[in-house]
Amino acid sequence: MTTFVQSGIDALSLGALYALFSLSVAVIFGVARIVNFANGELMTVAGYTMVLVVGLYWPIVLVAAVLVTVLAALAMDSLVFRWVRAAHPTTLLIVSFAVSYFMQNGVLMIEGSRPKTLDFGAALINSISIGGIRVSVFNLVTIGATVVIVATLTLLFNKTGVGRQLRAASEDFAMARLLGVKANRVIAYAFAISGTLAAVAGVLLTVSTATVTPDFGVQPVIIAFIAVVIGGIGSLSGAALGGLLLGIVTVILQTVLPDSLEVYRDAFVFVLVIAMLLARPQGLLPPAFAKERV
Repeated sequence: MTTFVQSGIDALSLGALYALFSLSVAVIFGVARIVNFANGELMTVAGYTMVLVVGLYWPIVLVAAVLVTVLAALAMDSLVFRWVRAAHPTTLLIVSFAVSYFMQNGVLMIEGSRPKTLDFGAALINSISIGGIRVSVFNLVTIGATVVIVATLTLLFNKTGVGRQLRAASEDFAMARLLGVKANRVIAYAFAISGTLAAVAGVLLTVSTATVTPDFGVQPVIIAFIAVVIGGIGSLSGAALGGLLLGIVTVILQTVLPDSLEVYRDAFVFVLVIAMLLARPQGLLPPAFAKERV
């Protein structure tokens, strides 16, 4: 029973982290219809920012990581995507790959290819006892942070003027512009929100690995897009659900597979993903059915 509960908490923690990945990607696609593979590099920016300021008081490190990442996201929009916003989706996809490789190589030129290690949040790696069950503090923080962020997004999208503009733009951007929604401003809001989510995910990932590399964000962004497809492209609530389920399934397979098959865990995960998409190609919560309550 103890092992089952501990595995359940691990599964929820990984699923919560994956949900942050997928929400960061889904916000941009939902508003601007941009498949932004450069989103992973925003997590890299957060990680390297932590490396640069790690000697400061820990709240300053966290604020710096989020602030620099949001500024990078806004710069990505204003310097690149704003000028190709009306292009064909394939062109936007290629542009996002170009931005991703540009940022990776920029980091390589500045910081080099060797991994950067940092000692930050060591206390989060410790475990605490709850009812006789040893639980990682990091897992609890990850779950708690995701719950707070999802609740905040729910309030933002449903109770604020900015949220209403974002929802209107995601449903019908052309009509929203005719009704007075300023395109550049609302897309900047989306990039800022995406940057904030990527920063939080990048901070959590950096704490868990204690290492940052120039391609730090590549695997997370791939996971994010898989989760978005599982949940339903264009659905924020679907993206969060897809990330949560993907993380839970990954941990379950890690637990139940025999030692000889553990190395093939990801292959089993993708087989299940393919099977799910064959049965439900529109995803779990496509926009036509989702209420977008996050």
